[in-house]
Amino acid sequence: MEDEPEILYVTELRSCFFATFQVEGKTVKAQIWDTAGQERYRAITSAYYRGAVGALLVYDITKRQTFDNVLRWLRELRDHADSNIVIMMIGNKSDLNHLRSVSTEDAQGLAEGESLSFMETSALEAYNIEKAFQTVLLDIYEIIRKKALAAQESGSATGVPQGTTINVNNMTDNGTKKSCCSS
Repeated sequence: MEDEPEILYVTELRSCFFATFQVEGKTVKAQIWDTAGQERYRAITSAYYRGAVGALLVYDITKRQTFDNVLRWLRELRDHADSNIVIMMIGNKSDLNHLRSVSTEDAQGLAEGESLSFMETSALEAYNIEKAFQTVLLDIYEIIRKKALAAQESGSATGVPQGTTINVNNMTDNGTKKSCCSS
């Protein structure tokens, strides 16, 4: 596994990239959109929530306002995304603990109250970054696995057969491949 995900395409949203992870011995390729929490992207990003199976709500531990905005983004996610979406709240910049304006206890309290996973990370030091993605992907994997098992038990054809790859919206009408961020 590579230390850094390959950035495939930069869009007006900020960035989109694929990252490959191992989850319970299986290779999982995640498509990741980074909106950078910017207000100007709110209307655009709500359209992307509909197909999302996981979300990371990241705030800066040195900027209280970013933490205060988490509830608004969470509400937006819950209004537009599938009810089974896996959500983790992340306090980033743990390497700047001396500049902290959001306590770990405050963040844990919010996460617990909203039934979110929580972790602190440092992108600069690569601390807990992979662990955060692994945790969210494992939770998503478990939900999908349980749905597939339930579908098999009920005789439904909605389960995904083992070893099947599903590519959603990565081909144009004429069969050519689109980038991850093109519409």
